[in-house]
Amino acid sequence: MQQSGSYGGGPPRHPAWAGHWMDSSPSRSAHGGRLLVPVVFSLLVQLPSVFLTFSPAHRPEPLRLPAGLFWVAFAVTVIGPLALLLRRRFPGPVVAFVAAAAAADLFLLGPDNSAIYISLAFAIVNALARDARVWAWTSVGLAWILSLVLSILLGTSWSPFRIAATTLVILIVFGIGESARTRTERIAQITRIRSQRRQSEVQAERVRIARELHDVLAHSLSQINVQAGVGLHLMDAQPDKARDALASIKETSKSALDEVRSVLGVLRAEGTEGEAPLVPEADLSRLDWLAASVSTQGVEVTVTGRLGNVPQAAQLAIFRIVQESLTNIVRHAKATTAAVELHESGGFYDVSVTDNGTAPPPSGDTEGRGLLGMRERAELLGGTLEAAPVPSGGFRVTARIPIRSQVRQS
Repeated sequence: MQQSGSYGGGPPRHPAWAGHWMDSSPSRSAHGGRLLVPVVFSLLVQLPSVFLTFSPAHRPEPLRLPAGLFWVAFAVTVIGPLALLLRRRFPGPVVAFVAAAAAADLFLLGPDNSAIYISLAFAIVNALARDARVWAWTSVGLAWILSLVLSILLGTSWSPFRIAATTLVILIVFGIGESARTRTERIAQITRIRSQRRQSEVQAERVRIARELHDVLAHSLSQINVQAGVGLHLMDAQPDKARDALASIKETSKSALDEVRSVLGVLRAEGTEGEAPLVPEADLSRLDWLAASVSTQGVEVTVTGRLGNVPQAAQLAIFRIVQESLTNIVRHAKATTAAVELHESGGFYDVSVTDNGTAPPPSGDTEGRGLLGMRERAELLGGTLEAAPVPSGGFRVTARIPIRSQVRQS
């Protein structure tokens, strides 16, 4: 027979009432304190009116009421503050109930003896702050109008000054409540905007990492695929050439792995500083290496022109555009030569990659994503990218990036 409690096979069990005592965190205590403060303050302000009255000389004197009326007045005075205990779960009904209690208090003690029914002010502000505006305006307005009408029907003489002052105080309390509601909505809106902005930044970072991984893997895997084919073809006839192809595969795969680790390291290095990347960030100084690596795959690549004093963001975009273009040439263009041209003109960095291939680039998803990534890189820097066949044969990718470009923040 399985035992319960700390002697059984499972975790120790506690009675249901123990959770309240075990969860005595400071935040819970502060929450309870904020709930009780208006209740206690309202009682301290309202209760003396049941026992004391003020003479014209402003001296407190005992208020003598019949026993039955005393207990009714005491209950009406106390029930309003106690109703505030439910104000967070039922803001609308609470403000209506407290408004009715305040109106009854006026008739039981009289407008001259009754103290300010302060619990009504707390109920109004709470209702407005919690989107119970219809409850607050309707119940309080109806209670005050009915009180005035009933006083006329009963012949109760209320001072015009007291009526005007009470109306003004009610309007002031409503103004405070509306201000609190507006402030709460503004804070919620700011919080929502910040959350959306953080989500946009996270999404932009994910897209950037995905783009980097696509460029690195597409280029490296294309090289490995070509070199593996060459190695298999020459393994028996020319072992030396096959060995060179395998060495190229080893070097290419090592470089690709280092770049992938460098990109993925961003995901693991949140909040860390001072960690050096595994490989240098791609820039224009590596274009010659890129051209040489593609040339080993049967496409002769030439790089002409140079760009000076290029921001790092523009260098990375230009390198990736050239890399993706050469990768597409190797995979799809059936070309033997490719020319990379760099120059500055009209306030732009102009980059073009032209091949002499005979087969048009395919319209499949892989090609589409490659061109889309290149275009996004150029547009993020305020530039443009065009890709179209050359009339004399081949295909050309042209990118124009402003010289004074900065990456736009998402």
